[in-house]
Amino acid sequence: MKRVKSFSSKYLLYLVATPIGNLKEMNPRAIEVISDCDLVACEDTRVAKKLLSLCGISKDCISLHEHNEVEASDKVVSLIKDGKKVVYMSDAGYPLVSDPGNILVKKCIDNDIAVSCVNGSSALLDSLVTSAQDKDHFLFYGFLSAKKSARDKELAKLKEVPYTIIFYEAPHRIEECLHSIYEVLGDRNITLSRELTKINEECIYGKVSELLDLDFSSIIGEIVLVLEGYQENEVIFDDEKIRDLLLESLQKGRSKKDAVEHVSKTYNIKKNHVYEVMNTLD
Repeated sequence: MKRVKSFSSKYLLYLVATPIGNLKEMNPRAIEVISDCDLVACEDTRVAKKLLSLCGISKDCISLHEHNEVEASDKVVSLIKDGKKVVYMSDAGYPLVSDPGNILVKKCIDNDIAVSCVNGSSALLDSLVTSAQDKDHFLFYGFLSAKKSARDKELAKLKEVPYTIIFYEAPHRIEECLHSIYEVLGDRNITLSRELTKINEECIYGKVSELLDLDFSSIIGEIVLVLEGYQENEVIFDDEKIRDLLLESLQKGRSKKDAVEHVSKTYNIKKNHVYEVMNTLD
């Protein structure tokens, strides 16, 4: 066990959260901490130097990203132990949250270097509080796999999680991601937030099926999905009701297979039973 008081420790690493869009969200304490440091370790030196310049700060920067994290972390630890004041920040938002930095923090803790965070913007919290989903309990998942088979397996493990689930996604994968969510988790309530704190900030509220009708060429920028958690379906559907739902789905132009899939997932009814009812329509 280690018990660490950050500001009375001999060595200290600052983790600095940076703006996720609006640069006015760079807070005064972050500017003060960076101004007082000797070196900035960062995900991308070009992005960091641009931000620092806009804040009127000039500092030496070194890269610490997912491809060099082990070696760069060793270097940062060594510099701190040599008496240098170092901060670490990622390109946007909190370091380590779906971003590099975890190896650095672990190495600092192992080397008796205190770690303290300077608060700032958070895409996951911004999107959660502006969503239409429950805020009392939530699970932050981050990015799903880019490969459909792996993504579907990840989602299957989340199928009965009763809490709001938060995902990050890239614009070029958002359509595929929503299809996977619909296929694996069903037609739940969802909020899509993009371009948070920027001039084109937008929140889209609805069912997953409704979002699948979007013009995805208009969905650009960083994306956060806030998905309704698993809800036990307390409604009892008799065969007559299931037939009505299937007929309604068929009238919307779905194939028999797609209609069964839609009714089963939307209303949490076993697919085999829905198929049995579908066969009675023939």
